[in-house]
Amino acid sequence: MTLREGAVTAPLVGVLALQGDVREHRAMLERAGARTLAVRRPAELDLVDGIVLPGGESTTMAKLARTFELFDPLSARLREGLPAFGTCAGMILLADRIEGGAAGQETFGGLDVVVRRNAFGRQVDSFEADLDVAGLPGAGERPFHAMFIRAPWVEKVGTEVTVVATVASGREMGRIVAVRQASTLATSFHPEITGDHRFHALFVDLVREAETSRQR
Repeated sequence: MTLREGAVTAPLVGVLALQGDVREHRAMLERAGARTLAVRRPAELDLVDGIVLPGGESTTMAKLARTFELFDPLSARLREGLPAFGTCAGMILLADRIEGGAAGQETFGGLDVVVRRNAFGRQVDSFEADLDVAGLPGAGERPFHAMFIRAPWVEKVGTEVTVVATVASGREMGRIVAVRQASTLATSFHPEITGDHRFHALFVDLVREAETSRQR
């Protein structure tokens, strides 16, 4: 757990508050035992033990990060090992490489994957699916009911990346929709709107583990 001035406290997890379901992510993280902070400025980023990158529009979020002078500091902290959890557009922003992106589209990077933007189609192609998720609490007894909205998927993963979940049926069967690399987690879907906080609990555990390792 996070150690501050000799006391054991809940980790402080930031949510990038430029666009997307900031309030919903904060509520899920707090259910999972974390303290939370909306992050819009570098000074706020400096305080957090981990960060969530929510859904939204990935090109807009990158431009807003530039406007708020947050892009380079966040990229640097991710390279230094800041635990991160990206959902939907957040997955795109963590990816080192993008297929189907806008011209000149930037990402923060840190996740050794190729992500295809809007891979599952437009808003009208949104769908739900039950997923078997490796490493998720209770995964063997209860699947995770995922919500996909203009979702990306992962086309390729690097050698250090673990595939956490794939689509189990339908025409997109086998597509990669959740991955993990060290203390970085990313999903194609929106776990914050499901009422199931297990992905957020998994991420909070990753933040705690990373902080414990750092303190040794």
